[in-house]
Amino acid sequence: RSERRIMAAINININALSLNTPYKKQCSRPRPRRSSSSVRSSSSRSVRSQVVVASNGNTPKKVVITGGTGLVGSALANTLTSRGDNVVILTRDRFKARGSVKPARGKDAGALAFVETQDFADAVRGAYAIVNLAGEPISTRWTDEIKREIKSSRIRITELVATTINELPEEDRPKVLVSASALGYYGTSMSATFDEQSPGGTDYLAEVCRDWEAAASAAEVERRVIVRIGIVLSNEGGALAKMVPLFQMFAGGPPGEGSQWFSWIHRDDLVNMLITAIDDSRYEGVVNGVAPSPVRMSEFCSRLGQTLGRPNWLPVPGFALNAVLGEGASVVLDGQRVVPSRAQELGFQFRTTSVQQCLEVELVKEVSSSFI
Repeated sequence: RSERRIMAAINININALSLNTPYKKQCSRPRPRRSSSSVRSSSSRSVRSQVVVASNGNTPKKVVITGGTGLVGSALANTLTSRGDNVVILTRDRFKARGSVKPARGKDAGALAFVETQDFADAVRGAYAIVNLAGEPISTRWTDEIKREIKSSRIRITELVATTINELPEEDRPKVLVSASALGYYGTSMSATFDEQSPGGTDYLAEVCRDWEAAASAAEVERRVIVRIGIVLSNEGGALAKMVPLFQMFAGGPPGEGSQWFSWIHRDDLVNMLITAIDDSRYEGVVNGVAPSPVRMSEFCSRLGQTLGRPNWLPVPGFALNAVLGEGASVVLDGQRVVPSRAQELGFQFRTTSVQQCLEVELVKEVSSSFI
């Protein structure tokens, strides 16, 4: 019976690690429902013509976001509109997308609009910046078809962004393109440390990242920033939200041996980095979107268990992950130690520098109403 319980817990763990959609918390505090009248939205033309004064006294920027309904993009859109910028999100279904992004409120808040592909050129015209975050999830079983889609989804959207920019008259083009890439660019290693000057890897994900970045380089803009993003930590989705319920059920543990590197970044820091890349003309070329203190997966899981008051006792065997995810198991079994050298050179201030601090910020606040 105990063996059956262990295997059941392992199966739960594997299934969580292979989900394509973020776990939605059931334990978080309820949020007030917003009426439809509270959502500030408009067409791309009205966003372009609207002029408001940002709270910092500067003329607001118009920013277009692809992937704007995801974990990072939705937070970015909210932060930009909160400071008075006008945001347009490219989406496949603008009506559905409105429920995924929390609009900013207040008299100085910027406008939020949603456009589909056929209106993308109008949305881009006159924008100050585009932030390109779109791409299909990679934590799934990699069939040949899935691998093609992982790659093509990133390149297809990025080529659309570049083509749309280049077909506009020069005076109407965005000045800045901030385009996402990933740490997979560097390949994997147990011992090496990678920064922005490190050569690329040779595996499948490295190939995806190279082609992804090459597509962004075709855009004719004044300034281009490639942000190679690590594992984004937030209690609202992504890796952390998938792992928390496992630990709460006493079924938590590291995937594989736990010795792989875990290069992470708190979502708020990543959002701030993306906004800094928009605003600061010194940001150009590649910037690693990771915190300055990567850890081994075993340490991350141990600290997660301690923070939740749960044991870290049930590793998911590598052979089980390989059986379920195939080649895609490399996403959780392999890693790389990546540091944000360029961001630190430019003086970027990380608000969350240790994984323990990050876990306390994201998890302790769920049970402490006094947390600020």
